[in-house]
Amino acid sequence: MGMDDAIAARIRMITEAGDGLSGPDLLGFALDHAVTETGGLGGMVHLRGPGARSPLLTAVHGLIRPVARDWAEVEPAGASAPARAMARGISVWAPTLGAGDGTGPALPAGSGLLAVPLITEEGVTGAVSVLMVPAERPAPERWAAVEALAAWAAPRLREDPPDRDRDRDRDQGRDQGRDQGRDQGRDQGRGGTGTLLADDQVSQALWHMSDAFFAVDGDWRITFVNGEAERLLGAARTTLGRTLWDAFARLSVEEAEPGLQSRYRRAAESGTPVGFEVRWPTNQRWYSMRLVPVPNGLTVYAADITASRAREAERAAAEHAAAERTARIGELTNALAQALTMRDVVNAIADRVLPPFGASGMVVQLIEGDVIRIAGAVGYPQPFLESIDGASIHEVSPVSEVYQTGAPAFVESAEEYTARYPGMAGRPAAAEKQAWAFLPLIVSGRNIGCSVVAFAEPRRLDAEERALLTALSGLMGQAIERARLYDVEHTRAKELQRGLLPRALPSLSSVTTAARYLPASEGIDVGGDWYDVIPLSGARVALVIGDVMGHGLSEAATMGRLRTAVNTLAELEFPPAELLTRLNDVVSELGDNLYATCLYAVYDPVGATCVFSSAGHPPPAVVRPGHPVRFAGGAPDPPLGAAQPPFETTEVRLEEGSLLVLYTDGLVESAARDIDRGMRHLASALSSAARTPGPGDGRPDGDRGGHASLERLCDEVLAELLPEKQLTADDAALLIARTHALAPDHIASWPLSEGPIAAGEARDHVRDQLTRWELAPLTPIAELLVSELVANAIRHGRGPVELRLLRGEGLICEVTDGSLTTPRIRHASETDEGGRGLQLVSALSQRWGTRYTPTGKCIWTEQPLP
Repeated sequence: MGMDDAIAARIRMITEAGDGLSGPDLLGFALDHAVTETGGLGGMVHLRGPGARSPLLTAVHGLIRPVARDWAEVEPAGASAPARAMARGISVWAPTLGAGDGTGPALPAGSGLLAVPLITEEGVTGAVSVLMVPAERPAPERWAAVEALAAWAAPRLREDPPDRDRDRDRDQGRDQGRDQGRDQGRDQGRGGTGTLLADDQVSQALWHMSDAFFAVDGDWRITFVNGEAERLLGAARTTLGRTLWDAFARLSVEEAEPGLQSRYRRAAESGTPVGFEVRWPTNQRWYSMRLVPVPNGLTVYAADITASRAREAERAAAEHAAAERTARIGELTNALAQALTMRDVVNAIADRVLPPFGASGMVVQLIEGDVIRIAGAVGYPQPFLESIDGASIHEVSPVSEVYQTGAPAFVESAEEYTARYPGMAGRPAAAEKQAWAFLPLIVSGRNIGCSVVAFAEPRRLDAEERALLTALSGLMGQAIERARLYDVEHTRAKELQRGLLPRALPSLSSVTTAARYLPASEGIDVGGDWYDVIPLSGARVALVIGDVMGHGLSEAATMGRLRTAVNTLAELEFPPAELLTRLNDVVSELGDNLYATCLYAVYDPVGATCVFSSAGHPPPAVVRPGHPVRFAGGAPDPPLGAAQPPFETTEVRLEEGSLLVLYTDGLVESAARDIDRGMRHLASALSSAARTPGPGDGRPDGDRGGHASLERLCDEVLAELLPEKQLTADDAALLIARTHALAPDHIASWPLSEGPIAAGEARDHVRDQLTRWELAPLTPIAELLVSELVANAIRHGRGPVELRLLRGEGLICEVTDGSLTTPRIRHASETDEGGRGLQLVSALSQRWGTRYTPTGKCIWTEQPLP
């Protein structure tokens, strides 16, 4: 299989960037780019360890923990793709059929696994596998890209770090020579006079040893020192015979290394060799001390290990840095997996990429058509971001260069930036940056933009840092693409939710209202909770809250249908119990497994009463000034879709300034809190409102009923019951209404006679009352309207007939009679003498309609006030 020129060039660039990697870094680098080049979901690497019976999982990318755990070990003779690839030494493609298909642990349905062997001179040492969707054989160029990366990585898996073998051999040779010299000296010393000076040849050999060597007798007097020991002890051969402790005191050894003298004494007393490492105070170099007791004395070998310790420290530091990089990549991978929005992704990258590299800012730029848009930024001045947002991709710029080539670009100083992009010489100063790494964001072979990591000072990134940033750019690209798609869906969901819920609550004289909707923390911010405030006739108002069980697009669509149904039924002036009965029929017709709760309340400001019915919904909280919070009504009826009408009706009296609080169960119930405890919590949150006087206590007219205070109360209740950082599994809605009774002097009613004189009586009452209300300009039309309503009641209804005038949002005229016959508009012909009364009523009034009363019906009209 072959690659096209673009992919081949990219593979060459990748392998060159990772040329200095080894071990876990090499595996992670190769695997990350294999997943990126194929557009895969994730990947893994299995290696045969020394003496291991089965290949073990060594590296993983993009797979959730349960899947990685299932693939921790591969059966060598199994049917899985990695096992077959290692057994045959060829690449294997295996589509996933599902759990229990015999091809290894379960993987997502509809996916496939491409396994490529890692082949060294010693044979097949492992396999790199990429999980892909759909379960279709990969394109030849993607297949070839994974094979090229595997062929590049495999030979490097067995390589030691540079100079490791040479250093090891040199150390072994030096140790061997030191041991031989030490043994010879010890043997010669034991065979003669008891002093190492007895044999000139041995003394000569010891004098030229590369390690320091000296000897002391039983009284701790120095009997021999070689050249290195003289430099170590600062003692010439003419000082032989002085005690070792005098040399130590002269060099202040004991002060720098407390306990060194006691170690020497213990070694001499034990009769067995002792070894330890010490930092010598005179030259601050490290020595490996070996104290060997001999007859009537002690010999000391001191090997300078400063260089080897430095190499070990460097090796340990490199291993620690590699472990930190691996951990950093793992942390970034986990953080990006949890990030949802573009802001989350940018913050995750900034928190885990900028500090390790000493960077001061980053900006994510995405390509939209021919325009470069800023998707997120950290550490950049806002004016600079505004100046570059919307730039053309055809301009000569580093972002355009990265987009065209698909390769990263590194700029080490502002001077280099100006030289490479002279048309943008002012950008470094405006951005307050001095060095940059421009990293391509490639997803499924598409270059979607550029991630810029910037530095406040000139900065040269070495090959390892560049390779790591290039590897991280693959993770960034996939996370940014996911976040971009999520943001699009999130925006659509918010628009849908705004369209389904009331855009603004109506401003009414009978109630002041405020509401909140809080979506669940999981999902796409759309659910089935809703609320509504519906003006009714007679200055009454309907307060509605409901909840379609579950949350998501389907529940939101159902909620929209139910809200529309409630508004339609409310227009027909059905009482609460009958409205829920009809709404229950609507829910039953929508599906067998659909359930919803609803509370429908009607507040009448004339009598300051509220009548409500509930279908499976939590009871409303009633807050009366100066009284404790209480929950009205008994146990609710079953939810819509499971209820058996009729529904119970509850009536409560709400004095001026009372609060009626409607809410959904998501506000008071959660996995950590049952609904009873949640309702007590809600009552506690509302208790401060109960101690607050009602409206009319000095508030300005523009805030009648304290609308601003209700808005604050909504926020306080949400903050108390659903703290900002607390995750919620259900949507929550809250509707608070402060009630206002209609003043007695704004209500007037009269019984009317039965017969034609009733119309005249009605006109007289209207004329007199409007004069008292200083609404004389409304009198002519009001008289005409009331004449038609009364004439209709006398002609088509039955007594008793009553007239009522209400001064609320408008002037309301109501005529009631004892008939249940609903009036309707007729289309009278040109020759008909009647039939035009209701047409006249419809033309002259702002609104009009009919509602049923316990004793008959009421026909009403409404005129706007001047």
